[in-house]
Amino acid sequence: MNCRSALPNLLLTFCIFLAGAAGARDAEARQQGRSAGAENLNFGGPASVEGELEEDAVIKKPAFRFPAVDAALKPWFDFKQGLHDRHGLEIAFHYSALYQGASEHLAGREDEAASGILRTLGRWTVLNRDGKNKGALVFSFDHRNRIGTEVAPADLGFEAGYLGIPGTLFSNPGWVLVDLNWQQYVNDGQTAFIAGRYDPNDYLDVLGYANPWTAFQNLAIFLNSSIALPDLSIGLGAGHWFTDQWYGLATINDANGVVTELDAFDDGGEFYKSAEIGWSPSRDERYTHNVHMTAWHADQRDDAGIEESWGVTAGLNWTFTDTWMPFLRAGWSDGAAPLVNATLTAGLLHYRANRSDLIGLAFNWGDPADDALREQYTAEMFYRFQLAQNLAITPSIQLLLDPALNPKDDQVLIAGLRLRLTL
Repeated sequence: MNCRSALPNLLLTFCIFLAGAAGARDAEARQQGRSAGAENLNFGGPASVEGELEEDAVIKKPAFRFPAVDAALKPWFDFKQGLHDRHGLEIAFHYSALYQGASEHLAGREDEAASGILRTLGRWTVLNRDGKNKGALVFSFDHRNRIGTEVAPADLGFEAGYLGIPGTLFSNPGWVLVDLNWQQYVNDGQTAFIAGRYDPNDYLDVLGYANPWTAFQNLAIFLNSSIALPDLSIGLGAGHWFTDQWYGLATINDANGVVTELDAFDDGGEFYKSAEIGWSPSRDERYTHNVHMTAWHADQRDDAGIEESWGVTAGLNWTFTDTWMPFLRAGWSDGAAPLVNATLTAGLLHYRANRSDLIGLAFNWGDPADDALREQYTAEMFYRFQLAQNLAITPSIQLLLDPALNPKDDQVLIAGLRLRLTL
């Protein structure tokens, strides 16, 4: 099949389906779980360990029920519940796999990629387990590897001449320590601190749709690529609810942190700093109803040869009738550290009626930090199909227009299929 000739029909089919999938989301199903789940006090985002544990604890409404499988897994979930009740330990395991194929690629490069990720994550509440001022050790680690292809999805964009990552997280470093940090709440849970290894993007500039495990896959869609975010790194962060609606967040991290290294500040005191002010109708609605502004600064990195950069971003998402979530985010920056110096993303999520399925459609414009490169545009749409209680599959389509590193092709189509198993 010719991807370019099929694209208009695919877009039309998807948009008709999105418009016709009306109905109300079952809120009750999202408020219960087979285990206690993470007690997320609304500072971490959907992709943080707390957010993942919370989502995993939700009882899904899948397309198919397999009573024998559910019965076989019940002892496992009872064991997890017991760990939480007796010791304050919450754990989970995920396996995710992603295949992507591109319609175009640069000469001598690859046009398909596949990778799998086995993740172990947990939160051990050690201090004040039954009170508001909890203290917890948070951890997660992955094994990320290619599956039968020469490149991983995280690299497929560059194979096609696209300045960005169409398969975020799905790389090939092997074992990775993602999170190892201490989180402490004080002031009756109104204030929190985090110290250790973490991804600052999991705590700042967060919108409720932004989870590469379960929603959009393209970095430009779910993250603001005008920010010179370090990768996983050592840092300190703080959050505070000034009122029931207004909150503030701040973080300082090693600007040279990378996913494959555990060393901190090898290049001296070169820091990434950011601060955010945000508003939500209540703490419980920070994911679903949120408006915020974030400012950031990254020091000059001498050994890496990257100049000082800074910028500002704004984000908005608002959920209607527990079903529709439109969102908008924008960013502007100065300096060569980020991928782009200006970006705008707009999109829509839809939760299907009486099911745990999720549909997403989003568009992004980005102006690269390198003035020699052309502006590029990205569109992504996906359908997350909850096949069974612990298994979801997500077909997706990404359209890359005017890819900045590919002057030969004006459009590249990337088709993908993601599988996610949770235990």
